[in-house]
Amino acid sequence: MRMELKSACRMFLFPVQMFYYIVRASLAWLWPSRRKDLTREVVLITGGGRGIGRHLAKEFAKQGARKVILWGRTEKCLKETAEEISLSGTECHYFLCDVANREEVYKQAKVVREKVGDVTILVNNAAVVHGKSLMDSDDDALLKSQHINTMGQFWTTKAFLPRMLELQHGHVVCINSILSQSPIPGAIDYCTSKASSLAFMESLTLGLLDCPGVGCTTVLPFHTNTEMFQGMRVRFPQLFPPLKPEVVAQRTVDAVRADKAFLYLPWTMHALVILKSFMPQVALEEIHKFSGSYTCMNTFKGRT
Repeated sequence: MRMELKSACRMFLFPVQMFYYIVRASLAWLWPSRRKDLTREVVLITGGGRGIGRHLAKEFAKQGARKVILWGRTEKCLKETAEEISLSGTECHYFLCDVANREEVYKQAKVVREKVGDVTILVNNAAVVHGKSLMDSDDDALLKSQHINTMGQFWTTKAFLPRMLELQHGHVVCINSILSQSPIPGAIDYCTSKASSLAFMESLTLGLLDCPGVGCTTVLPFHTNTEMFQGMRVRFPQLFPPLKPEVVAQRTVDAVRADKAFLYLPWTMHALVILKSFMPQVALEEIHKFSGSYTCMNTFKGRT
């Protein structure tokens, strides 16, 4: 009898709790709380030599990070970015590492701990896109997308999260994409890998709820103006202009400092996700045709 009464009380309180959390989140959006201080943080960014990764490194340094570490596969880009950040006054290191290679990730993670120290903010940013339909895609290229965009996050997170949990201090960040929730033709490898990556972060975020001092942030930006998506065309660029990578970087660092779990850029992407949840498939197809997403990858060139 007592258990039944307890269960009934919980059922009654559940909607009240949900209403409370919604109001609290709304108030936090209007009046942001005190932001996290970055002066003790050691930040590691995968794919940190160019694109959004480069701007993230500069933004973390600008907002006071103690050390910045860059991982990537192109030494020239990593070196240039590291030198630029070092000149700004922030200690910066770079290491060659292919996140698709599990053993290489674990090996370089050990080197980082020995030479630089414990990583307290991990930014999983490395990604590739081939921009082809399924039948036009090379099998190895498809595997490469999954290994870098999805599995790479497994290896880097497994490498650095245990120490964060020991210290009860850390943050895991994922630069995802709105295409993980609203895919387009012509980028099937990218959309699939980003959808897997989003599921990984949602599960990880829930799994860390009872872990004090360790949080997650997942960023889902619209098309960003970087060389990785060079040649991609939006039908109405005045209505849906591509995001600037420096804006994505600044908003990402702000979200980390505010302990925000999910960040959609721009905020209108929330409406896209909501519409998709209840609109019939025929209506969604018409939206894709009207917006030009069926053909936006026809002129795709990618990174040169």
